[in-house]
Amino acid sequence: MTTHDDLTHSELTVGSLRDHFLIAMPGMRDSAFAHSVTYICEHTDKGAMGIVINNAMPLFIRDIFVQMELADAAGIGGQAVFAGGPVQIERGFVLHSSEKEWQSTLKISPRISLTASRDIIEALAEGRGPEEYLIALGYAGWGEGQLEAEVAANSWLTVPSDSNIIFHTPHEQRWTAAAQPLGIDLNLISSVAGHA
Repeated sequence: MTTHDDLTHSELTVGSLRDHFLIAMPGMRDSAFAHSVTYICEHTDKGAMGIVINNAMPLFIRDIFVQMELADAAGIGGQAVFAGGPVQIERGFVLHSSEKEWQSTLKISPRISLTASRDIIEALAEGRGPEEYLIALGYAGWGEGQLEAEVAANSWLTVPSDSNIIFHTPHEQRWTAAAQPLGIDLNLISSVAGHA
């Protein structure tokens, strides 16, 4: 016979955070993730990976085009490049709408994909790229059980993703916009927890 307690193990099941935002709680001390919103691209029993979507770098798409010896035929060179996380910071990743695929495209949801191959950058430069995109250098990674432990320790709020926040919300507004569906104003939460 099973009891009610047996049925409510945990709301956090393997893979459940794919296509979700991780929103850093105000008290997070890790400077790489303070006030960050991370889009989770993959989450399995082996770990998780995601792209920070609100940390603009002092770098522009034109800088990547110059590095890759590409002409900016599409006129998009003035857009910001994001610091996607502290892992493989020399590697580029493109979060984009899913209407097309490239050599190394990972389809995350029906709406959003991730590509890390040169061909998508060439397509963007030529105006043949996806309609919506965000270019990041590096990614955020968690080992087996690490992300689950951080969520359990209240380091992160989790919420289903919203492509409008990724592609259409100004980056400096993404942290507060991502928490709005939860009815939480992050600016009102103290960064120091009180103990009774």
